[in-house]
Amino acid sequence: MSSNGCPICLRALGDENTISKHHLIPKSEGGRYSETILIHNICHQKIHSVFSLKELREEFHTVEKLCNHEEMKKFIKWVAKKDINFYQRNKRMKRR
Repeated sequence: MSSNGCPICLRALGDENTISKHHLIPKSEGGRYSETILIHNICHQKIHSVFSLKELREEFHTVEKLCNHEEMKKFIKWVAKKDINFYQRNKRMKRR
């Protein structure tokens, strides 16, 4: 679908059914018209399993900040070896 890669895991974007649009500032936190990025569904799911909406609004509202978080670093290393259309639901973290 896109020649650009996923800004989270840096893998190529695959089938349009395996990618989604992520608002860097959540819509429900005032980010309806904020910057969006196209990312793999699995990367999107991981972001929302690790961070609360408030954390996304207040601190983790850039690709760099998302990718530098320790839990995301582990995920990125793991998912980098997967096929671009790979998808698996992420478990919610207990701290939510």
